Amino acid sequence: MVVRQESAERADRIFHALADATRREIVALTLAGEYSVSDLARRFPMSFAAVQKHVAVLEQAGLVTKERQGREQRVRGSADSLREAHRLLDQLADVWRGRIDRIGAILADPDPDPDPDPDPHPHPVVDAGAQLVPRDGKEHCHDRDRRSEES
Repeated sequence: MVVRQESAERADRIFHALADATRREIVALTLAGEYSVSDLARRFPMSFAAVQKHVAVLEQAGLVTKERQGREQRVRGSADSLREAHRLLDQLADVWRGRIDRIGAILADPDPDPDPDPDPHPHPVVDAGAQLVPRDGKEHCHDRDRRSEES
């Protein structure tokens, strides 16, 4: 899955915003109706400033919009941003389903071939003091000559 940097940063902001239970509840409330920040602050056991910060995180992620009406800031949820989050989760689910399917296929193979292209001439492990013997096991004339010279 290739994702542009801008899209990845937007996804990070959305999922960071949705990682907090209070922010998820604010999104749910504001999708059902419009609330002022003061109305939201009365619903949660925290300060007005804390609720304002939560709303700011949601606004930066595009999950809510704020609009000033007189002295109040009205907050409204954005269904489009939630659809985008849902689409991103679906993409991740597709990637993982594909990986799980491939793992399942590997595990289902009764006789897996760990090395599909083995080296026809493997390199022998040789002890430093041992004499080299050709692969065919036969002594060749140049081997006899070399041993005679060493003696």
